[in-house]
Amino acid sequence: MNSIENFQELETNRLRLRRLEEIDWPMILYLRSDKEVNKYVNRQSAETKEKALAFITKTNNDINNGQLYQWCISLKNSPAMIGNICLWNFSQDRKTAEMGYDLSPEFQGQGIMNEAVKAVLNFGFIQLELDLIEAFTSKRNESSKKLLLRNNFKWNGSRNDPDDPDNLIYEIYKENYRCKP
Repeated sequence: MNSIENFQELETNRLRLRRLEEIDWPMILYLRSDKEVNKYVNRQSAETKEKALAFITKTNNDINNGQLYQWCISLKNSPAMIGNICLWNFSQDRKTAEMGYDLSPEFQGQGIMNEAVKAVLNFGFIQLELDLIEAFTSKRNESSKKLLLRNNFKWNGSRNDPDDPDNLIYEIYKENYRCKP
């Protein structure tokens, strides 16, 4: 699969989901190094401009190679990045993917991530023809769990995250999502 041809921007009522650009490095640095943003996430930080730019380059290369889809979240009336959402960790048969997301705290609690999740679920189930989308979230992250449940994800208590025992795994099957054409 050649993702260069398959990557597409997504839009919702308020949001534009676009490809990461070098200009986004300050927000990447913030989102990947801020202690509050990352209190529930176990991931490599990007605490310098160089590391943030390297992350953007790697992400865009992975998009080009068909390994992931990652969108920068911005408001339609402002191109500034306020968060990220991605589909990655595809199964070998390309029928399952993991969704990940983060959002600057000043934009949380406004339904922004809910809009972004719906757009990415639509893209995953309709465009990519996925059968299952998973999300791994900390058992302590109440906001993330509520977001997933609101979007018809179900907690799979029989699975564990081998990389982080603090994570719960939520899943949504295509037949349980009311896709919008």
